[in-house]
Amino acid sequence: MLKILGPSPARSGFCDGVSRRNFLRIGTLGLGGFALSDLLRAEESAGIRSKGNRHKAVIMVFLPGGPSHQDMFDLKADAPAEVRGEFRPINTNVAGLQICEHLPRLARIADKYTVIRSMVGAEDRHEAFQCQTGRLNRNQPPGGWPSLGSFLARIEGAANPAIPPFLGLAPKMGHAEWSDNGVAGFLGSASAPFEVNKGGGKEDMILNGVTLDRLGDRRGLLDALDRFRREVDSSGQMAGLDAYTRQAFGILTSSELVEALDIKKEDPRTIERFGKGDPRNRDDGGPKLMEHFLVARRLVEAGARCVTLAFSRWDHHGDNFGALRQDLPLLDQGLSALIQDLHQRGLDKDVSVVVWGEFGRTPTINKDGGRDHWPRVSCALLAGGGMRHGQVIGSTDRLGGEAASRPVLFGEVHATLYHCLGIDVNKVTVPDLTGRPQFLVDNGVQPIRELVG
Repeated sequence: MLKILGPSPARSGFCDGVSRRNFLRIGTLGLGGFALSDLLRAEESAGIRSKGNRHKAVIMVFLPGGPSHQDMFDLKADAPAEVRGEFRPINTNVAGLQICEHLPRLARIADKYTVIRSMVGAEDRHEAFQCQTGRLNRNQPPGGWPSLGSFLARIEGAANPAIPPFLGLAPKMGHAEWSDNGVAGFLGSASAPFEVNKGGGKEDMILNGVTLDRLGDRRGLLDALDRFRREVDSSGQMAGLDAYTRQAFGILTSSELVEALDIKKEDPRTIERFGKGDPRNRDDGGPKLMEHFLVARRLVEAGARCVTLAFSRWDHHGDNFGALRQDLPLLDQGLSALIQDLHQRGLDKDVSVVVWGEFGRTPTINKDGGRDHWPRVSCALLAGGGMRHGQVIGSTDRLGGEAASRPVLFGEVHATLYHCLGIDVNKVTVPDLTGRPQFLVDNGVQPIRELVG
């Protein structure tokens, strides 16, 4: 595997003690196991071809650790102090919709997204599985359930031959880890993403000296890739690779992929609007990579069908409000810039955005000023995709602890995203390892009617 090393972070973890390290995996050379070349070979045999520059896509923003729903999009101003918390709600540009005072940019564009206040069915587990797949992490078929991005890679293939269909930008931060089993499931590595910050093995070929900080240096990256190509050629490994593997390797070194990762190609005013965050993994929070919001847009614009990213760490068992005072303004800037950018570029009908975490937080604030795990209800934000926005779906009770109306399942959000991608969840199936056809969501789960009905 060809990898670009990321910065060496300080040791950090979540409440379950998971440690982290960073690097960007650009892809595999096919030197053992499945690789991008297998996907290309499968595409040819299946007759899959690029569908042109206009394509449907999804950007999934994962908030690892479990964001506090009642301190972001479902504030309870009339609740007791030990529930209400320290933040006040503010009006948005949608009548009757209020959100946290630390999200003023999002408040000004509330007509461009939908808040779901009644997400239910979560498990009390620190993992991204349910957000990835829309399913519970139990009673899985052999190989495990694939994620949305892996299903898209298999069903739709590449929209642009130079851009992988599924790219993962999420830093490895325990809850946001996208392992091969958790991502590709029974579809195998051929449908796994080009992935940021995934742990490696001894078989990996590491491109030393090129860190995430140098991704903006396009010339330096291309020079390093050229050196890597020459080294592989001189070792005789390239001679043994078939045409599909050489094509896959060409994709990895194509200028289109490099340029999509190079945000310096953007107008400086656009870069400034997205902002710059903190790339460090620290005990008080995960990396806040503001640039990833912009990179995600550039990747879907270039041809990616699904891009995933993770932002910061939201497992606030202590000092919940101090942490949110730091993170909410950054999320507000990056997410609002992404939503506005999609509209300005005419991509809001083609690109869907979903923002969520694995569960919510307890209504009552604990003795350490934090909120603990609360899988009974959480929130999500959806934007783009040609959906009907400027609304709130569902509600919680007076304390924000239970869904009071219109409970929404994780699978319903996935069904909605597939609908926006032009895929009928009632008809499309993919065979698992036993040859049994599997639907993309659980049986009977349908798109959210308020958004697409």
